[in-house]
Amino acid sequence: MPDQDKDKTPAAAIPAELPTASTTVPAKAAAAVEEASAHYFFGEPLVGFDPSEITGSLVVIEGMDGSGRSTQIALLQEWLESEGFAVQTSGLRRSNLVGRDIDELLAKNAVTRLTLALMYATDFFDQVEHRILPALRSGTVVLADRFIFTLIARGVVRGINRDYMSGLYAMALRPHLTFWLNVRPETAFGREFKKAQAISYWEAGRDMSLSHDLYWSFIRYQTMIKREFEVMAKRHSFIELDGEASVSTVNKQLRQRISEQLGIRSTKYTPSAALAHLWR
Repeated sequence: MPDQDKDKTPAAAIPAELPTASTTVPAKAAAAVEEASAHYFFGEPLVGFDPSEITGSLVVIEGMDGSGRSTQIALLQEWLESEGFAVQTSGLRRSNLVGRDIDELLAKNAVTRLTLALMYATDFFDQVEHRILPALRSGTVVLADRFIFTLIARGVVRGINRDYMSGLYAMALRPHLTFWLNVRPETAFGREFKKAQAISYWEAGRDMSLSHDLYWSFIRYQTMIKREFEVMAKRHSFIELDGEASVSTVNKQLRQRISEQLGIRSTKYTPSAALAHLWR
């Protein structure tokens, strides 16, 4: 064998892919971004969202029809403003984009379940973009009268795939606090009927043909919604409150938890004359 061949040694095997700074750093950065996103969103982050811009707080009050959400939102807004906080409210069908369109379709009872679910999702994200995020960026407290949980529950009980409904709201912001005012369907019916002397077609789930009797249709539909809330309450750590307690009792419990979140020392509050009729 020639000398030059004897001096040759086998070359070390070169890995197909060597971990370099260009491959590991982006991977770590991506993991960090994913972790941060999970803290602020239920799934994918909103495009252009910067967590450092959020200085406000998102507080959600959930519950079925007749649970007392709107009453508590009005009282909490007055209390927070008396404590020096700027407050923005949000709710269903309040977007400038499709809010009125949804109202018109509901009034005519002329919309399919999937179309209605998609329109509500459009309404929600339009509010996120034009109402909720701008408020949170400015340090405002956003009080949401219902959130994605009601919308998901309504879709699921109407037969829309649960994963599909959750996927619709993957880019929804995670609230800082989510309260669930839990009431029995029978109590909810009494409250709704007393308030309006009528029960709406959709509140009673009449589109689902649950019963020819209005009362039982309402009870069965709201029972289904309640079961969905029970599932989501465990999954998303709702703060459950007895919605059948007095307005003042529920409001006191809400103020205590919100005070802890916002660093408010005193939780004392007496409603103004304008809201005194709600205090009972």
